[in-house]
Amino acid sequence: MENITVKVNGCEISVPKGTTVLEAAHIAGIEIPTLCYMKEINEIGACRICVTEVNEGRGFRMVAACVYPCSNNMEILTSSPKVIESRKKTLELILSTHDRKCLSCVRSGNCELQKLCKDYGVEDASKYDGARNEYEIDNTAAHMYRDNNKCILCRRCVAVCSKTQGIGVIGANERGFKTFIGSAFDMGLGETSCVSCGQCIAVCPVGAIAEKDFTKDVLAAIADPEKTVLVQTAPAVRAGLGEAFGLPIGTNVEGKMAAALRRLGFDKVFDTDFAADLTIMEEANEFIGRVQNGGVLPMITSCSPGWVKFCEHYYPDLLDHLSTCKSPQQMFGATAKTYYAEKMGIDPKNIVMVSVMPCTAKKFEIGRDDQSAAGVPDVDIALTTRELARMIERAGINFLGLPDEKFDDPLGISTGAGVIFGATGGVMEAALRTAVHTLTGETVTELPEVRGTEGIKTATYNVGGMEVKVAVASGLSNAREILDKIRSGECDAQFIEIMACPGGCVNGGGQPQVPMGIRNFVDIRAERAKVLYNLDKSMPLRQSHDNPAIKQVYEEFFGQPGSEKAHHILHTSYVKRSVN
Repeated sequence: MENITVKVNGCEISVPKGTTVLEAAHIAGIEIPTLCYMKEINEIGACRICVTEVNEGRGFRMVAACVYPCSNNMEILTSSPKVIESRKKTLELILSTHDRKCLSCVRSGNCELQKLCKDYGVEDASKYDGARNEYEIDNTAAHMYRDNNKCILCRRCVAVCSKTQGIGVIGANERGFKTFIGSAFDMGLGETSCVSCGQCIAVCPVGAIAEKDFTKDVLAAIADPEKTVLVQTAPAVRAGLGEAFGLPIGTNVEGKMAAALRRLGFDKVFDTDFAADLTIMEEANEFIGRVQNGGVLPMITSCSPGWVKFCEHYYPDLLDHLSTCKSPQQMFGATAKTYYAEKMGIDPKNIVMVSVMPCTAKKFEIGRDDQSAAGVPDVDIALTTRELARMIERAGINFLGLPDEKFDDPLGISTGAGVIFGATGGVMEAALRTAVHTLTGETVTELPEVRGTEGIKTATYNVGGMEVKVAVASGLSNAREILDKIRSGECDAQFIEIMACPGGCVNGGGQPQVPMGIRNFVDIRAERAKVLYNLDKSMPLRQSHDNPAIKQVYEEFFGQPGSEKAHHILHTSYVKRSVN
């Protein structure tokens, strides 16, 4: 590739031809601020926060650094007085129509707009105050709310919904001063075919959209002496929670997380990884049964509720391809309120099952039909990683100073197969480990072909003389590509894993928000996934069928994978939904 030479603040560097001014500055070790820019997704140069002076031999002029390409011998000034003044004025104009209730905003202290205003010395937020549009908060969705009074029209949410997820239920309505982000015909988000993935929340730079907070309900349950409050934490949470407390991306905080949950007052602290192992036992058995008995193939995993809802809305004719297994969150709740309740002599009605998930779609999932094995909801409250972080902070818990503690037994015992569920390809790898052992007796612990953050991965394995073709997709635009091939008959895979969020649960819509200045240049999906794969490699047991707690629950309660009792408690059904 041809390289060119540019000067950034007087420092001469070599960059590939086609590099933008923003990227050149990054290579030079200088970060130019942005609000609307998302690499390869939302490159629109709309917010003008990234304006920078450049000289291409005709004198200095202002350009949008995020979209303007470098030319040979270009001079770039990223923080000249003219640049600083322009950015400051733009921030003041943005604030003129922004609801500035920062003290009560969920993003206070972690707001990209707030930080920029501080960095650029914006002291008089009312300098350009004038006419403003007033919007009602949209609370119609089960998982989130939208407050357009705080929206800065960066369109990140629109881009990720349309391009990354291939859904596009939100967009720019009206024009000019009246422009606002909303759904077609101004429908509430809950009335649309939104799949609750929360990727829009993950990329919003301000507090315009956020998950619905149920931390007060959890604290009320903990304070009720008649309730036994159990908590389960998904594998990806331990790979992201530390970021909320200033730790580097890709830090494992499993032990501190367990310790913090005990100090919050939960009666038992369990690991969703146990239910991931349980899911594998049921899912591997279901897959083998379909292959041997002429069932519907390819079979597609059902662990991601955002993906399941996507299929129900957009591909209802393919629902028979979904595994009937509940997700690990729901399997855990169902097991806790049947097996564990019976074992401990607790009325299921007095158990409050709380989950901590990297996923906002879990808030929708707990209210689905056919998710109440004990006659009460399998899971009562689903929290995001962010909500847990806020609970820990509000409780005055010194998270970084906590000792490492373990989960409670027996529902806290898991294997490496369970922990990798949080990364794209992890469910597939875990299922194949057990399927291979079931059919051949062989032990397989690593399948590199299905690892990595690529949107679509395929592989072929020889299992007991049978050729098994598999596919893995993350991000719903990639899922759409595979599903279209199933419809057309072009897909020859027998087993498919689909995750709604790009990179899997580690990049879920409920994970700690990372500023776009970092997301644009660091693959946070890969960094968080490393936590899970490193844990897997270090664990003494790496296959779900080796989990002693799983063996125990089948011996004492379920009988065997796929039994009538297991099917009643651990499996579910789906519904065909309309597209709005």
